[in-house]
Amino acid sequence: MFITVMFGAGHRELVNPWCSLVTLTAHLKHKGQVPPEATIALLAEDGHLVNLSEDSEEGTSSAPSMGSSLLQERGTYVLVQVIKGEDGVPTRYVSLLENLDDWYPELAEELCWLSGLPATGHSRRRRMGNRRGQQDQGTRRSQRVSSLTSKTR
Repeated sequence: MFITVMFGAGHRELVNPWCSLVTLTAHLKHKGQVPPEATIALLAEDGHLVNLSEDSEEGTSSAPSMGSSLLQERGTYVLVQVIKGEDGVPTRYVSLLENLDDWYPELAEELCWLSGLPATGHSRRRRMGNRRGQQDQGTRRSQRVSSLTSKTR
């Protein structure tokens, strides 16, 4: 099993996620030149955000989670830095792939939406069209996000 992670100026890294989340996260932070204390996530091509952090305060499982259980085999992901908001400021999601708008305009819009930022004109129409077409997937997506957060605790 492998995945492709994109970051920097169009850099693609082939990664084997058959390891603990701690190892996978450390490797991606090193390759993407992200500070060790930063929180990262992976944004799939379909807009699904995979949080890679394991909150040790909330974690009840002594066994580390495996990266392979969260990621789709042969999937392509964009490395994202998660900047947690404080004092009512919403969490922001920042792409570590330069010019995300050029590579994946829909994913750039998804990150804006996740960060609570307004979408731009033409992309807003496209996004709303996608959302209407994916309403039935919204429930599955909510269930996936819920299951992902429960796996990382």
